[in-house]
Amino acid sequence: MKVLLVYAIPEEKIEVNIPNAEVIYVETGIGKVNAAMHTMRAICEYHPDVVINFGSAGTLNHKVGDIIVCNRFVDRDLRNVILDGVISEIEFDRDAINRVFLSEHLMEHAKLIGTCNTGDSFITQGSDIEGDVIDMESYAVADVCREMGIPFVAVKYVTDIVGQNSSQEWFAKLKDAREGLTKFFNDAVK
Repeated sequence: MKVLLVYAIPEEKIEVNIPNAEVIYVETGIGKVNAAMHTMRAICEYHPDVVINFGSAGTLNHKVGDIIVCNRFVDRDLRNVILDGVISEIEFDRDAINRVFLSEHLMEHAKLIGTCNTGDSFITQGSDIEGDVIDMESYAVADVCREMGIPFVAVKYVTDIVGQNSSQEWFAKLKDAREGLTKFFNDAVK
């Protein structure tokens, strides 16, 4: 099995050992365009069986340090666009998660299976943001995977609470995110 692991910036990269799998790492850069472009390029080059996005995220609903495994993705930039053919929500079957993780064991280590809200801005305020976590890349990766027919899941470490932490605090918490995600993957991967 080939597993494509995508992350936005070097400060989010962790090493993941998935037994009996070839693991390929791709740094996408920040934002939906970068994420889509680099993910598509990697899918075309490596032909993975599953794609996992890991990294940091903000939240309105959870605590710093929580890990949220997302199989549903919302594009907040497209949410209010009402045109035929424009989609703003993608959901992957939970079986995609089970291709890499032991589901019972996973649930012991993750806060929940949830929704990631993606947009091209760093959210510092807001109370009406839909979803469990907020990032700037996952929806784009999900959309590429949907188009290519590849299972996808995102694993997000909550680094900041929207409206309470500044972007500088987010950057300072990336070390904690790497440590938390490393422990999560070490504990949860088959």
